[in-house]
Amino acid sequence: MNGVESELVTGAWIARHVGVGRAAVANWRTRYPDFPQPVDGGSSSPLFSWVAVQQWLDDTGKSVQLAESGRTGTGTQRIGDATPAPPSDRALGELTAPELLAMVLVSLLPRLGDGDPSGDDVDPPLVLDPACRDAGVLTAVMERFGDHVRLAAQVPEERDAESVRLARPEIGDAVRVGEALRTDRFAESRGTARAVVCVPPRAARQWPAADLAADPRWRFGLPDAGDPELAWVQHCLAHLRPHGVAVVVMSPVTAVRPSGRHVRAALVRAGVLRDVIALPSGLAPPGEGAVHLWVLQRGVGGDVRMVDLSGLADAADVPHEHAGWEDLFAGDDPSVVRAVPQLEVLDDDTTLVPSQYLHARVDSTAEDLDRVTGRLRLLYEGLGRAIPHPVPSGSASRRPEVTLAELERSRAITILPRDATPRAGDLLFRTMGRDPVVADGSPDDERGVAQVVGIDTDRLDPHFVAMFVRADARAAPVANTHSALTREDVRRCRIPRMPVAEQRRYGEAFRRLSELTAVAERLAAMTTAVVTQTVHGLTAGALDPATIGAPGTIGPPENEKRTQ
Repeated sequence: MNGVESELVTGAWIARHVGVGRAAVANWRTRYPDFPQPVDGGSSSPLFSWVAVQQWLDDTGKSVQLAESGRTGTGTQRIGDATPAPPSDRALGELTAPELLAMVLVSLLPRLGDGDPSGDDVDPPLVLDPACRDAGVLTAVMERFGDHVRLAAQVPEERDAESVRLARPEIGDAVRVGEALRTDRFAESRGTARAVVCVPPRAARQWPAADLAADPRWRFGLPDAGDPELAWVQHCLAHLRPHGVAVVVMSPVTAVRPSGRHVRAALVRAGVLRDVIALPSGLAPPGEGAVHLWVLQRGVGGDVRMVDLSGLADAADVPHEHAGWEDLFAGDDPSVVRAVPQLEVLDDDTTLVPSQYLHARVDSTAEDLDRVTGRLRLLYEGLGRAIPHPVPSGSASRRPEVTLAELERSRAITILPRDATPRAGDLLFRTMGRDPVVADGSPDDERGVAQVVGIDTDRLDPHFVAMFVRADARAAPVANTHSALTREDVRRCRIPRMPVAEQRRYGEAFRRLSELTAVAERLAAMTTAVVTQTVHGLTAGALDPATIGAPGTIGPPENEKRTQ
């Protein structure tokens, strides 16, 4: 079982284990040819040999560097940004999909503190959100640039304006009300923004094309009534100054719909469409399957860079820092990023789907895949042996109970301040409806903590307590957005009265079941990675269908089928 963690690990696991961001691990892979190659390089989350990675860290001296400073020297520091320290994986785990998407959008903006490349500096530069409904995007802008920029936003309704002003008081009067495609409240400021970040509204699928046909914003062609996103793209471009950058969230349908072909072709021909980035579904707004990002820049021209990140299993692996995007763009993986000449894009349909222009990734040979699947078979055999064998209990089904409030009064437990640093053996109540766990002393202990409970281990077994409070913790009413239990919710949780020796028997059983769950989840992820790589190998011609084996090997044995 331990072989899953000690031998084959993901890049995200490496980052968490050594205390760096995911971008740092991506940097190592790009910049150092001797960094260990993935054992399973073809899946969306490639698997590495942890022994090889650990040896590489020691050989390059990075182990010492990390121990001394906790940070790598491989370019994760952001230059020209107001906040020098990149956000940690721990913080990323607490972000909602819209918050993470906002961070990704803003990370694609240029370093606005470096000056205007056009030579016409405005201090501070203007950043506009023309489709603002809450302060999410503006907050991401402020977290990156601080007071180095001026904010402006147009919101559809007055109640949205009040919400934005409350969340971002520094915006002042630069928030205006009105639907931007119908009435541009910043029309007098067109051509002045250094950056525009836009998440077009998804509710309205039509826009009044006929009513606004003469508007000068549609210099790349009047979009069809069913293509409002192409109107938003041109609205954003109209507000950019020379060399200004806009990042717009787009539906993949807009990239292929025949009615928008003439506008897409005009954007490509003019050289204002710089990047098309396919994101994983975990970053999509609620109700959407997947999204693309279009990065547009005035006065640059050139190829269209196609980037396909749609296969990433973890949305948090999408770069969320400017340096991470620079490293990704500088990479040479033809299955992820490619600069496509304009003439190749300007075919009959002008399709803007990255996967159409990228090569299928097939890095592993049949021998590599066989080694991984061989390990998986052994691990699954071990997992089968670890499945519980039910034994009936001889004790009563109903036991006398005690609340955590009573245990607190008797000092068997202590409900610590929420900002207390968890110690190994503490009971952790999590946010977002997750089950309570026992702290193990790792950095993950501080992730998503709602309440920390110290336990007198001479009187209580922590794993026993964690097992029995789960039902009450799940049933507790939660009134806040983070689904975090209050101190009173915790005090109402109950556990049975039981001698410490008996508690430890139950606690040990719960600990082993928790380990079984964790191993099963990692095995499931590894199996998915193997299946994904096998599909790649079959479609690319590297593997024969005989790879899959004989039919009828999945499912219960025949004798079990007959008795069901």
